[in-house]
Amino acid sequence: MSKIELAKDIRKVLVEDIKNYFLTEREEEMGDLSAEFLLDFILETIGPHIYNRAINDAHTFMSEKTEDLFALEKPVR
Repeated sequence: MSKIELAKDIRKVLVEDIKNYFLTEREEEMGDLSAEFLLDFILETIGPHIYNRAINDAHTFMSEKTEDLFALEKPVR
C-alpha cells in the first residue's frame, strides 16, 4: 500500500488539532515539529487500519446497494 498523503492545508489543521489536544487534555505544549512527527506516526501505523476499515465499509455498502438493484427488475411472463 502506498503512503497516506494529506494535502498541505489538511496537515496544517491536523497539526494544530494535535497541539490543541495536548494542551487541553494533558496541559502540555507541543511544537509544530513534534506534532508533525506524531501525525506521521499516526498516519503510518494507525492510518492503514482506518483506511482498510473504510474500504471494508464501502464494499459492504456497495454490495448492499447492488443487491437493491434486483428490486428494480420488471416482471416477465
